[in-house]
Amino acid sequence: MLSGDYWSIAASLAEHPGSSSITPAVDWVQGTLLGSIALAIAVIAIASVGLLMLNGRIDLRRGMVVIAGCFILFGAPAIANGIQSMLRGGYEGAEAAAEAPPPAPAPPVLPPGPANADPYAGASVPAR
Repeated sequence: MLSGDYWSIAASLAEHPGSSSITPAVDWVQGTLLGSIALAIAVIAIASVGLLMLNGRIDLRRGMVVIAGCFILFGAPAIANGIQSMLRGGYEGAEAAAEAPPPAPAPPVLPPGPANADPYAGASVPAR
């Protein structure tokens, strides 16, 4: 009789290292949700919701939920990177922000013009 350890080792040797069926499936889902077809559907959805809101057929709150959902869907990678960097103890741009050059000096302040300056001085007014 073979022990249970043999079967777990034999099963793991049958697969190539790093091969998993979950990774390609997640990549396919991400490509589907963030691909060009999804982008076209989102643009059509936002345009139709905007027209419905202008006509008064859909309330503002429901329209904003649809628009915010599209922003969250397409901004998900950036949101996830931000959350992961916060959990790591900082964000990736901290070093770049510390080494940024100082801001440019403010332009000199011009002295104020004369108090009685009339922008229309000398303008001709037709006689009646």
